Amino acid sequence: MLQDPSTSCTVPSRRQFLHRSGLGMGSVALASMMAGESRGTTKGLHFPGRAKHVIHIFLNGGMSQVDTFDPKPELTKRGGQMLPFSNLKTERKTGVALPSPFSFQQYGQSGIPVSEIFPNLAKCVDDMTVIRSMHAELPSHEMSLMLMNTGDQRLVRPSIGSWLTWGMGSDNENLPGFIALCPGGYPVGGAGNWRSAFLPGAFQGTHVDTANSDPKKLIADLQNNRMTTEQQKKQFELLQTLNSRHLEARPGEAAIEARIKSFELAYRMQVEATDAFDISQEPEHIVKLYGEGPQNRQLLMARRLVERGVRFVQVWHGDLQPWDSHSNIETEHRTVASQCDQGLAALIVDLKQRGLLDETLVVCSGEFGRTPSVEMGQNGAGASKGRDHNHWGFSLWMAGGGVKGGTIYGATDEFGFQAVENPVSIHDLHATMLHLMGVDHERFTYRYAGRDFRLTDVHGKVVRDILA
Repeated sequence: MLQDPSTSCTVPSRRQFLHRSGLGMGSVALASMMAGESRGTTKGLHFPGRAKHVIHIFLNGGMSQVDTFDPKPELTKRGGQMLPFSNLKTERKTGVALPSPFSFQQYGQSGIPVSEIFPNLAKCVDDMTVIRSMHAELPSHEMSLMLMNTGDQRLVRPSIGSWLTWGMGSDNENLPGFIALCPGGYPVGGAGNWRSAFLPGAFQGTHVDTANSDPKKLIADLQNNRMTTEQQKKQFELLQTLNSRHLEARPGEAAIEARIKSFELAYRMQVEATDAFDISQEPEHIVKLYGEGPQNRQLLMARRLVERGVRFVQVWHGDLQPWDSHSNIETEHRTVASQCDQGLAALIVDLKQRGLLDETLVVCSGEFGRTPSVEMGQNGAGASKGRDHNHWGFSLWMAGGGVKGGTIYGATDEFGFQAVENPVSIHDLHATMLHLMGVDHERFTYRYAGRDFRLTDVHGKVVRDILA
């Protein structure tokens, strides 16, 4: 049984409903019911939410806070010296203080300082909240990615995108409610980052490799060029009838239910999905606003998707961990920042000019930050010009969807190593994101294996000081 969070009452699950009705409605009614389930609501589950959609931009690998949004003059003064305390334990041995090679400048009416590697994004700071006091639990890519996405770094749990689409559905029944864009392949952890786990399989994120600029090739085998529309319709109806009979003989098989729904969604997607990813339909001035390259192109796609009602869009920088700057922070961070800076600024400007920023929560983060001290070689000798993983303190920024613009929240120590003022955990971040969507994270539960699970487990508090 599922607990309806909006009423706190117990309602039959779709699986139980199908079982009780004996599937006598046939495939057409089944498709209609599933479509209705996917529409969801934009009014929030527990109270009116400020945001209807989320775009989570993932700078996977770990963006360095002291080189982007958290300048540390003391780090510059102490360059080449050991810090006045023992370096906190991270994945690898670290040595002396490594000053940022980048200059910072204050921008906007808020005067928020931003590194030179984000010259375009810096102009949007009055629409952004910068949280400088994030912290995670371990300096491991895999575990920190799982924590950021699912709220648990060890156990199989549903991702936040799956939670939201399960609870709120999508405003467009012809597109998935949760889409993960990533050029070149999978990030570390693969599909585990957008898993649905014990939630119904229909709420798992749909991965799209955006390295290909041809919208017809972004989703493999979406179009059928060998059959007419009428032939495809008849084939689809037959397939749904057979699947329904198969499910009737095996009540409660979640995998079959998910397959039925995925077939139906793929059938409906044939026209609308290609259209949604086709940025050539955009006016020339909008394409130029975002700029060239796969990063900027997929940020434009993200805007097109939320504009069409997709609930949760995750935008990954690339496969594996492109922001993982162990060797040379100056060249590596400058390179990856240049690949997305124009698009990040364009996304905020474009959403704002279309009246979509107020209802779209934009979150840009890595899975952790980087050390202010230099990383040593694997054997403890030979310092590099890079930084190790740092889960003790890091930065992210948010915009739109009900957060305060032109705001800095929290702080790390004078070197940028550890969150010391108003620390924000990943559970706090998730609680705040859910709150902005109109969801009380403590009441947003799914019963599985004899207990009620939630995204934030037994943790998390809403960071109310960043709410508009």
